[in-house]
Amino acid sequence: MHRRELLKATPLLMTPALARADTLPLRFIPNANLSSLDPIWTTALVAQSHAYLIYDTLYGIDATGQLRPQMCAGHDVSADELTWTFTLRDGLAFHDNEKVLARDCVMSLRRWASRDSFGQQLSAATNEIVAMDDRRFQVRLKKPFRQMLYGFGARSCFMMPERMAKTPSSEQVKETIGSGPFRFLPAEWISGARAGYARFDGYVPRHEAPSFYAGGKVANFERVEWIVQPDSATAAAALQKGEVDWVEQPLIDLCPMLRTSPDVLVKVNDPFGWQPIIALNHLNPPFDNPKLRRALLPALDQKAFVAAVIGEQAELGHVPGGYFADGQPMATHAGLEVLTRPRDIGLAKRLVAESGYRGEPVVLLSPSDRPVYSAVSYVTRELFQKLGLTVDFQAMDWGSVVTRRTSQNPTDKGGWSAFITALDGLTVSNPGGNFALRGSGKKAWFGWPTDEKLESLRDAWFDAPDLKSQKALAEQVQLRALEVLPYLPLGQIFQPTAFRSDIKDIVKAMYPLFWGVRRG
Repeated sequence: MHRRELLKATPLLMTPALARADTLPLRFIPNANLSSLDPIWTTALVAQSHAYLIYDTLYGIDATGQLRPQMCAGHDVSADELTWTFTLRDGLAFHDNEKVLARDCVMSLRRWASRDSFGQQLSAATNEIVAMDDRRFQVRLKKPFRQMLYGFGARSCFMMPERMAKTPSSEQVKETIGSGPFRFLPAEWISGARAGYARFDGYVPRHEAPSFYAGGKVANFERVEWIVQPDSATAAAALQKGEVDWVEQPLIDLCPMLRTSPDVLVKVNDPFGWQPIIALNHLNPPFDNPKLRRALLPALDQKAFVAAVIGEQAELGHVPGGYFADGQPMATHAGLEVLTRPRDIGLAKRLVAESGYRGEPVVLLSPSDRPVYSAVSYVTRELFQKLGLTVDFQAMDWGSVVTRRTSQNPTDKGGWSAFITALDGLTVSNPGGNFALRGSGKKAWFGWPTDEKLESLRDAWFDAPDLKSQKALAEQVQLRALEVLPYLPLGQIFQPTAFRSDIKDIVKAMYPLFWGVRRG
């Protein structure tokens, strides 16, 4: 039976209905288990959603792409652009009721900058970050860094108490204390089952309408409860019965059914979309061979990959897609004719043979518990097999993929050749944020490509004086990436979210945000 028909035939599992009242907490099913609480130590998406509940940021990017003050009242920049002075706004307090001080922000910035790819670029351009007094701190630069506010407002740059931020970024923080609109409730956290949050009455929101990661962060619920439910059918059933209020990522195959359910709404809330990709291991055979990587392109059909995820819901997908999210300022179709001209399996097979490929196994990791990734994995296996590659298809849960992908060992000693994931549209909206485009070898993202030209173009993008120059450099980055192929871009998908119709004013953003949302 076809996968979609099987899902339609599966009975939805029910649990006893919970009492409904306006005083109930917001009950939410996240896309994955919250296994780590440190959003600097891990890039896991669920940890970022958790972080936006409890931490605040110095600046925030709004729905128009503007960077607006959040914890900051504002900033000044010296005439030579080498000294940035930031002033914190009044009324900032941590959840332990300690006042937020400039030294907390200094240490948080240092920790973030040691881990984040954007922050590392800032760190390389910085002489020092110092507190001037309780409310002011300075970033003193070696050279101008015009993307400063973007890093602070769009790159998960969360502020923590100084004692927490002193934890090396290679280790997880031991506490979970922020200054955001909600407090984390450690006693209610059971990894794999649930997490709880309570409104922080000491939070003073800005007097502005919320917009993406910016504006006033008003907590309208006294409590937010996360309920981990990996079974998509059970999650959908709970939403239909009113046992939960919001399912972050319903299975796309179930969305048509949910749209017909009384008191349930299904909407695309993320304006950026997601970029499914095939990550390739550049360290070990066979994809250490650039000719073999490029041989895949004539046969790569982005439409087939997107269709495997969205089925007949064409509005949820977009092709062609390059290395930067379509619809964003850096997006370009430069060089994409290699992906848009008629697909040619015969040409690709000839190029595979000419590359010197000798039948080395391609260890393809397939996340069996992530439906989108799993669907893309099967299309990938079929493509590789059509081209004559020897595929060792290894299905496992996503947690195992996350662990396995860190291995740089050969494939016969626990390594890998390719795996499937998706990059969020905000991350891939520009060369600075797209960490998967790095060409820094073993310091790069999983796959570890090495390419000095790719790195130098990225550096130049950071130094570009205006939008026109940035766009021109982004085009060059994409053209170079289509030669090096740090990963294979597969188009763009838009993941719907589903919620009860009495849940109002959900902020449009990449991650689920819990400020502004109310029951009405």
